[in-house]
Amino acid sequence: MATRLRSIGALSSSATHKSPAGIETGSHGVFKPRLSSSSSSPESEFPKTNNKKMTDRLSGVIDVVNDRKLPPELRGQRDAVRSETDIINVVEQRIWHSMEEGQFENLPGKGKPLDLNTNPHADPAEDTLYRILSRNKCAPEWVELNKEIRNRVVEWRSALERAWTHRGSVDDSEWIEASESLKLQIRDINNKVFRYNLIVPFGRQMIGLKWEKEMDRLKEESTGS
Repeated sequence: MATRLRSIGALSSSATHKSPAGIETGSHGVFKPRLSSSSSSPESEFPKTNNKKMTDRLSGVIDVVNDRKLPPELRGQRDAVRSETDIINVVEQRIWHSMEEGQFENLPGKGKPLDLNTNPHADPAEDTLYRILSRNKCAPEWVELNKEIRNRVVEWRSALERAWTHRGSVDDSEWIEASESLKLQIRDINNKVFRYNLIVPFGRQMIGLKWEKEMDRLKEESTGS
C-alpha cells in the first residue's frame, strides 16, 4: 500500500515540468504560459520623445549648415532672406566697397593680356580636352550640334511660313499634307535637342519645338502684319 502511495506521489510531482523557455507543460502536453512581470512594450523601449529630440537636433544642424552658406552680413537672419536678390545685393555692396577702398588697384598682372589658355573654373580633364580640340581646330560635339539645331529650326520655320501662306482657301489638302511632313520634322529636331541637352554643360540646355506654340506664333505674326 505504501509503495503504491509513493508511486502516485512521484507521478503527481512529475505531471508538470518547465520547458527551457520558462513555459510550464502538463503531462498531456498542455502549455501553461507564465507571465513575466519584467516584460515591456516596444513603445516604452523607444519612446516618442526620443524621436522628437532626434528630429529637433537634426533640424538644428541643418539650420546651422544653411546659415554658414550665407555671407557674414546675413548670418543669423536666414528667415529674412526672401530670395537670391538679397544675397546678390550683399555681394555687390562688397564689390563697391572694395573698389572705393582701392583693393582692385595694383593687382598682379595689371595691364597685361589675360592668359586664356586655361580656364581655372573648369574641370581640369574637361579643360584639357577642350584645348586639344582647339589645337586641332575642332569644336566639342555639343557646339556642332547646337549649330545644326539652330539651322534646322530656321529652315523649319521658313517651310512652315511658306506652307501657311500658300494654303488653299477651299481645298486644304496641300496644307494638311505639308503640316504632317512638318510634324515629322519637328520630332526629328526635338530628338536632336534631347541629345544636345544630355551632353551640353549645365546651364546651356535648349527647349524643343511645340507645334501648337509655333502655330500660335505664326498666326500672331500674320495678323500683326
